Amino acid sequence: MKRVTIFSVLFVIILSGCDDGPKSGRGFTLPDGDMDRGRAVFVELGCNACHSVGNVKQLTTDLAENSISVKLGGKVTLIKTYGQLVTSIVNPSHRLAGRYSDGPVSTPDGKSLMRNYNDVMTVNQLIDLVAFLQANYELQPYQRPSVYLN
Repeated sequence: MKRVTIFSVLFVIILSGCDDGPKSGRGFTLPDGDMDRGRAVFVELGCNACHSVGNVKQLTTDLAENSISVKLGGKVTLIKTYGQLVTSIVNPSHRLAGRYSDGPVSTPDGKSLMRNYNDVMTVNQLIDLVAFLQANYELQPYQRPSVYLN
């Protein structure tokens, strides 16, 4: 009986993750962006003051406020989805990567220090920026450690 109850609870929890309610991202899609224009947007908006990605190096300065350095792109074992990248840009405090949650990129209450660009960035700039960022991630399949039996 306990197994049936546990299974039922787990099933309900799993189904709740399939929410199709008003805040669901289902059906949300933007047109394809242009990576070259996205690179230009990255530099134009000064994203490289705190980030480096691909062949765009982070700006260097002697000012203390530029002590943040977050590398974007590279080899990852989980792909950064289009939705995750868009969310990271338009709502940077939504979810900070674990390695940054209590470091130099957040306030004591867990909010991101990243400037909100929603009032200065056009939708076309967002689309191109995401295309540029996404192109800089390379999926590296997870390599299971080999186990040596003696």
